[in-house]
Amino acid sequence: MKLIDSILADAASIQALRRDIHAHPELCFQEERTADVIAKALTDWGIPVHRGLGKTGVVGIVKNGTSNRAVGLRADIDALPMTEHNTFEHASKHAGKMHACGHDGHTAMLLAAAKHLSKHRNFDGTIYLVFQPAEEGGGGAREMIKDGLFEKFPMEAMFGAHNWPGMAAGEFALRSGPVFASSNEFKVVIRGKGAHAAMPHNGIDPVPVACQMVQAFQTIITRNKRPIDAGVISVTMIHTGEATNVVPDSCVIEGTVRTFTLEVLDLIERRMKSIAENTCAAFETTCEFSFKRNYPPTINHANETEFVRKQLGAMVGADKVQEFEPTMGAEDFSFFLLEKPGCYFLIGNGDGSHRIGGHGMGPCMLHNPSYDFNDDLIPLGGSMWVRLAEAWLAEPQK
Repeated sequence: MKLIDSILADAASIQALRRDIHAHPELCFQEERTADVIAKALTDWGIPVHRGLGKTGVVGIVKNGTSNRAVGLRADIDALPMTEHNTFEHASKHAGKMHACGHDGHTAMLLAAAKHLSKHRNFDGTIYLVFQPAEEGGGGAREMIKDGLFEKFPMEAMFGAHNWPGMAAGEFALRSGPVFASSNEFKVVIRGKGAHAAMPHNGIDPVPVACQMVQAFQTIITRNKRPIDAGVISVTMIHTGEATNVVPDSCVIEGTVRTFTLEVLDLIERRMKSIAENTCAAFETTCEFSFKRNYPPTINHANETEFVRKQLGAMVGADKVQEFEPTMGAEDFSFFLLEKPGCYFLIGNGDGSHRIGGHGMGPCMLHNPSYDFNDDLIPLGGSMWVRLAEAWLAEPQK
């Protein structure tokens, strides 16, 4: 494994930064302290900083030479609204907030690269260090783009990575094409007519309508879309009624839809709306149907994926770079990939045995209250970012 000596030497100080961020988690678009910590570190290392994109985003600019070529590296910085079960010293100091997805570690790996790049500018061009807020549901990538990220900092490509529990530390995984799904929410309000439960013929019961609708939605998956196209419709909430002897006058159905392509998403939304409206009409009820598209699918570009595969293989060995099986989870790096070529890949976080005394009883999995980032990844991740950026700027422009 070819790690960079200066990053190895600085690993302890970057770990301290990571644990400080972990202890002070901030939710989407509230990352003021986190942004301050990042901006101070970059400034102390002589890296110019731009703040305010996406409200709390930070962009570090590392230039060298005369080339006008540029590449972007991204880390997300926000935490999750959940209570941490760990009790070690760097556990969250804010109840109901936790770095349970490793964004503190993503930030640390990019800071490790930044410190090295500030001292050893072995490249010709510009490297943009993008510290993005609000990945966890806020669409911070979209907001940074709206605020002019790519106009202010024109770059040829953008790269991002996520830690992956269960995959051995020192290993990576990636693939071309769809890797994370689109994330979408739906809500159906069924309007019936309330009545006494002993005399249901005096009303119009929305509950049987909801039952029919939930079952019918699944026929979209099994009978409308092609079997080889991935798609998930999950009804996760049904709310109705206040008393056992009352037929309610309304029922609310909510849930999520996941797809790897916009074509399948269009199909599902159209069919869900039709089924909802026509099912309600068949039972002489009415409905209000709403469908919210949150994150588009994350689709890696072929050339950039092969570039990353080659560089990671040179660093850790080709046998340590796996083919990633796509997940129906979502990731807002997708917004960047709609605008720029790039690749989003995984870095193994290990099996959880890295956790120090005081960790919770649960598994070291993402979005789990006993999770903690593996600090052994800091020198690996920092070296990874440096190697990728230097190699990108050194390759002939296509």
